[in-house]
Amino acid sequence: MRSDFTATRTSPGPLVLLHGLGRTPLSMWRLARRAQRHGYRVHNVGYPSRRAPIGSHAEHVGRRLAAIATAEGPFDAVTHSLGGIVLRAAVAGGWLPAGALRRVVMIAPPNAGSELADVLARTPLFRLAVGPAGPELRTGADGFPSSLPPVDFAVGVIAGSRRSRLLFGRVFAGANDGKVSVERASVAGMRDFLVVPRGHTFLMNAPEVVSQLLHFLAHGAFVRAGATS
Repeated sequence: MRSDFTATRTSPGPLVLLHGLGRTPLSMWRLARRAQRHGYRVHNVGYPSRRAPIGSHAEHVGRRLAAIATAEGPFDAVTHSLGGIVLRAAVAGGWLPAGALRRVVMIAPPNAGSELADVLARTPLFRLAVGPAGPELRTGADGFPSSLPPVDFAVGVIAGSRRSRLLFGRVFAGANDGKVSVERASVAGMRDFLVVPRGHTFLMNAPEVVSQLLHFLAHGAFVRAGATS
């Protein structure tokens, strides 16, 4: 299988959705319905995000997605938060061929870790609440994201910039969505990058985000102000 990074599909194909840390496929339900109305065959994939380290999730999810690709061909994907790291790790670990991916939109991904994980990783309650994957999202060289290579598939990243008014928002030096900073959402090798004034938790449900991700999946780029598609 080979990814088609440039061609525009005449009709949508398979679409995989991957939720974030501490969430379930239910968190991607609205997006799944919207994508189905656009003709996508949606696979809203779940994984026990709080029960295992990221590497284990990557193997489990990667094998499931490889089976989808074998049955249906290269697919598009939309991830939220940790889901983007799991997808990258599945490719890097060899469980999912990069050629199985056509186009991917990562929403609020901690591609370079999260300062919030740096602060909270030392607290037992954090580890208890989010499991082993949460502390792995540290920003330093010992954080899991730093072990991953640049992406070698077509990726567009959407980051949020609505600061949290709670304590969590104070651990970031720059623009952030309350969980992930704009700066750390980007990843080497991505095709496009977009910032929207939204918070982390429900970023994937924002109408403008859904419209933008559907445009990227169809055309390989986000819509800019004043541009026409």
